[in-house]
Amino acid sequence: MDKTLGAYDIADLCELARRRLPQGVFEFFDRGNGDELALVENRAAFERIKLNPHALVDTSQRSQEITLFGQRHRMPLVIAPTGSAGLAWYQGEIALARAAAEAGIPFTLATGSMTSLERVAGEAGGTLWFQVYMWPDRSLSHQLVERAKAAGYQALVVTVDTPVPPGREYNLRNGMTVPFRFTRRNVTDVALHPRWLAGVLARYLLTTGMPRYENYPAGMQSRITALPMGRSMMVTDSLTWEDLRALRKLWPHALMVKGILRAQDAVLAADCGADGVIVSNHGGRAVDSTRAPIEVLPEVVEAAGKRITVLVDSGFRRGADVVKALALGAKAVLIGRATLYGTAVAGQAGAARAIEIYRDEIDRLLALIGCPGLASLNRDYLVMPAAASSTAVASSADRRITAIRN
Repeated sequence: MDKTLGAYDIADLCELARRRLPQGVFEFFDRGNGDELALVENRAAFERIKLNPHALVDTSQRSQEITLFGQRHRMPLVIAPTGSAGLAWYQGEIALARAAAEAGIPFTLATGSMTSLERVAGEAGGTLWFQVYMWPDRSLSHQLVERAKAAGYQALVVTVDTPVPPGREYNLRNGMTVPFRFTRRNVTDVALHPRWLAGVLARYLLTTGMPRYENYPAGMQSRITALPMGRSMMVTDSLTWEDLRALRKLWPHALMVKGILRAQDAVLAADCGADGVIVSNHGGRAVDSTRAPIEVLPEVVEAAGKRITVLVDSGFRRGADVVKALALGAKAVLIGRATLYGTAVAGQAGAARAIEIYRDEIDRLLALIGCPGLASLNRDYLVMPAAASSTAVASSADRRITAIRN
């Protein structure tokens, strides 16, 4: 088999995944929320940042190695939590985790995955992080955290940017809801994609039955066609900073907050004991019309980068995007859709191909811009767009932080 899979950039993998997957599954992975303005802005923001190469620099010994929370990794990438990976490929979470381990980067397992956290830990190896949503019954979420701790996960990622499920009208049209809804449209769609039907859905049905939310509490591990604990299971609109403080007491390893889009919130996360924040707009899948995380990143680094580790995600499709984020102060970048595309195409080999594309593009670009290694990257390698006027009033932000701290 051609190791490239016929894919020479992430756009190629995206197109191959689109052909292989039913439309409803592909759009569930690929699209944003609302009018998808945030999805478009995430990409446009990268285009506004220009590279500023240095000439006649010895780059022959360049390296992509980084250290995150005391551990060395071969690349500045982390596989983001994607609860739908099990729909891209049979036991897709294990395929993704193995690809990450092989590449020497962390893998983040999502709460809503279709493979249990214990099984992933037992079969994949490598550096494993776990992503958690805080359910209305906090004790159930805390039990899940204890399971992750017992299974040997090395970091906990708390997602805070989806207090209620986003609308995503295309999912409603495609029946890709929680619970999944069979319609004439999506049944026909599945029938027209026999490789996915035979290689993914049929394999589940012949082995374990309809996929389940394997990390949900016992008695609530409902199939994807059933609603777990009613729709209230999907609502976390009572989450506050006190919940983060409680998790800090419970979790002994690296603790990160995912979904930060304000510098002030990064400061508050540090105050609550977080070890890191992930600047993110959920890949354009939560609030529409938000600023792009790459645009917010410098503000977060300036406000809190000396106290906590700053990571970023959303919209990263090129190695150049990763280089720009690192030059702006991010310690690593989380990628989600790109490795999902690869997984949908060829399982572990496809995810590995996506990672390889990033690695090759980053390595090539470091040489082209005259950067001997990631440690040398800084804003001098960038030309930033003119600063947009801020709508936030500093004194108001300071008052908000003071009120929450007290």
